Amino acid sequence: MERNELADFLRRRRALLQPENVGVPAGGQRRTPGLRRFEVAQLADMSPDYYARLEQGRGPRPSVTMLTALARALRLTTDERDHLFRLAGHHTPPHIGGDEHVSRGLLRLVDGLPGLPALIASDLNVVLAQNSMADALLGAQTQFRGLARSCTYRWFTDPEMRTRYPAEDHEHESRAQVEDLRAILAVRPADPTAGKLTGALRAQSTEFADLWARHNVAVRRSDRKRVLHPAVGLIELDFDILATDRQDQRLIVYSPAPGSAAVSQLELLAVLGQERFTLSESEARSDRHLPG
Repeated sequence: MERNELADFLRRRRALLQPENVGVPAGGQRRTPGLRRFEVAQLADMSPDYYARLEQGRGPRPSVTMLTALARALRLTTDERDHLFRLAGHHTPPHIGGDEHVSRGLLRLVDGLPGLPALIASDLNVVLAQNSMADALLGAQTQFRGLARSCTYRWFTDPEMRTRYPAEDHEHESRAQVEDLRAILAVRPADPTAGKLTGALRAQSTEFADLWARHNVAVRRSDRKRVLHPAVGLIELDFDILATDRQDQRLIVYSPAPGSAAVSQLELLAVLGQERFTLSESEARSDRHLPG
């Protein structure tokens, strides 16, 4: 691990990003160019103190998971991402079959939809990045580890996952998740991650095992989602999966039908999300005493 080189690289990449580049409120006057440290930490879902220590060249070696999150937060290209991994003393990730790096352009597109919840997920339903509206609607989906990173895994193993959705919608959602996963496995039958996910779910969930045994296959491209939000109530949205340049990654956008109650609910959610970010800003700035 090249601590000083890594620290310098992180500082310089951070200085190149402006709040509007990543969907972060600009806030007050900034003493230095680029994002603040706590903003990068927040985008990467890590402790502001931990990130500050990395920039100061005194932090422990970050894990592959943390480096992947940092690469997204700093909007690195694939080459920059690989350089980051080398500086941290890790092998560079594969460029096919398991590469979870999201392109800068795709991240910019998600950030450019401030009024609509949008996220980028793998075809195994692992959320790789989400904008502030998706965070306000669904909560943070990128902090999980292991198999629990997959929303499909949590849907069948964690009852908390279902509390955001009306009980009468659960059966439909379960079928859609299983049918989509079987379609993915048909395309990549030798994928060890997909196989491990499927095996674990068959062993841990009777509901999943029963649905899997039906052999129904259907790629999920659009749907209607009803979300039980604690602040705005039941909100009904269209759910569209848009094509990307990566077959194993998906751009998912939630949008309201014109003239529906969901239009004003999303407007309220945008305000609530902004207020929550402002509050978390004051709480997260444990590095406020540090320059930058």
